Amino acid sequence: MKQHAPSAERNREPLLPVLRELLPSRGTVLEVASGTGQHAVFFARAFPELVWQPTDADPIARASIDAWRREEGLPNVREPLALDARASTWPVQSADALVCINMVHISPWEACQGLMRGAARVLSPGAPLILYGAYFIEGRPTAPSNLAFDASLRERNPAWGVRELGAVTAEARAHGLEPDRVIDMPSNNFTVVFRQRGG
Repeated sequence: MKQHAPSAERNREPLLPVLRELLPSRGTVLEVASGTGQHAVFFARAFPELVWQPTDADPIARASIDAWRREEGLPNVREPLALDARASTWPVQSADALVCINMVHISPWEACQGLMRGAARVLSPGAPLILYGAYFIEGRPTAPSNLAFDASLRERNPAWGVRELGAVTAEARAHGLEPDRVIDMPSNNFTVVFRQRGG
C-alpha cells in the first residue's frame, strides 16, 4: 500500500525552510492532494506543534498516506480524508494554512478553480494558501525543461499542463485570495503564496 514518489524526496528539503517562514506556529495545516503521504509525514515531523491533515481524491493515494502515517506513528498526522478539490463541499471546515504541492499542473483546470473556492471557504483572514510546482510566468523566460514537462503532461492527459501564473492569480483573486509572494525553487519550480483577504 505504501507508495514512493522520487519527486517528493527531491522537493521536501528545499520546501522545508520556505514552509518555516510561511506556516503558523500552531494550528491545522490542510494538505490538498497529498499523493503518497511522504510530504505529510516529513513536514509533520518537522512541525510538531502543527496538526497535519492530509487529503486526496484517490483511494489508492489515501491508502498510501495511511500506511506512511501508521509506520511513522506521528501523533500530529490525522487520518487522510477523501477530498476532491472540485467539490462544492469539503470534509474540512477550517484550517490555519493550506498546502498544495504539484497538483495544479497534474489535474484539470477545474481542480485549480475548485482549490481557490475551497481555500476561500476554509481559510481565515490572513491565512496562507501555499502552492508548489511548475508555472509559466509572464515576463520571465521559460525554461526548456518546463516546456518539455508541459508537453509530456498534455500527452498523458490533454486537460493537464503547466499553468500560467497570471491565470492562477486571477482565479485566486476572484475568490478573495490575494497574491503574497512568488519564491524561486530548484529545478525551475516555484512556491506561490496567496493569503485570504482581510488579514
